[in-house]
Amino acid sequence: MAYHHLAFATRDIKAIDHFYREVMGFDLKKVEIGPTPVGGWAKHFFYEIEPDRFIAFWELHGEPYAREFETGMSRAVGLPDWVNHVSFYSPTEEHLVEKRNMWLAGGYDVFEVDHNWCRSIYTMDPNGTMVEYCVTTGVFTAEDKERAIAALTSDTLPHSAPPKSMQHFKAADYRRAAE
Repeated sequence: MAYHHLAFATRDIKAIDHFYREVMGFDLKKVEIGPTPVGGWAKHFFYEIEPDRFIAFWELHGEPYAREFETGMSRAVGLPDWVNHVSFYSPTEEHLVEKRNMWLAGGYDVFEVDHNWCRSIYTMDPNGTMVEYCVTTGVFTAEDKERAIAALTSDTLPHSAPPKSMQHFKAADYRRAAE
C-alpha cells in the first residue's frame, strides 16, 4: 500500500517551497491553517509528488514552538545525515540523470552511488534532510530474500559488496560548464 503523505516540520517554508516546488517541480496543492492540539497554530503545506501522493511541511507558530528545534530528520535524533532520509522513485537511469542535473542547476551538490542493485543520487533539502532519487537496476532473487530473513536474527553474516561506484557532483562546477 502506498502512503498518502510524509510530513515534516520546517523553520523556513520559503526555502522549502523553493526547493520542492521550483527545483523538484512538485505542485503545491493545499494548505491547512489552524490551532494545534498543544497550543499555538500552524500552516500545513501539501506538495503533490504524483497524483494523490504528497510531501507536507508544518510551519509552526506561537508557544510552544518559539524555541529553536532541529528540522533535519537525522540531526534531530543525533544521527549522521544519511541515516534517515526521503527517497523518491526514479523509473529509469535516464530519469535519474535528469534529476541529478535538475538539482545541480538548482544550486544543490549531488552525491551519486551505484549500490550494485540500485543507483541513487542524494542532496540535502533546506531542512537539512537528505533527499534521494533511486532507480532499481537489479533483480531480487530468492537468495536475497533468504539473506534478509537471516539478517533479522544474525549479526555474523558477511558484509555486502561495497558500492560499485561513488561520485560527487558540485553545483558550482555544473554551472560553470553550462556557461
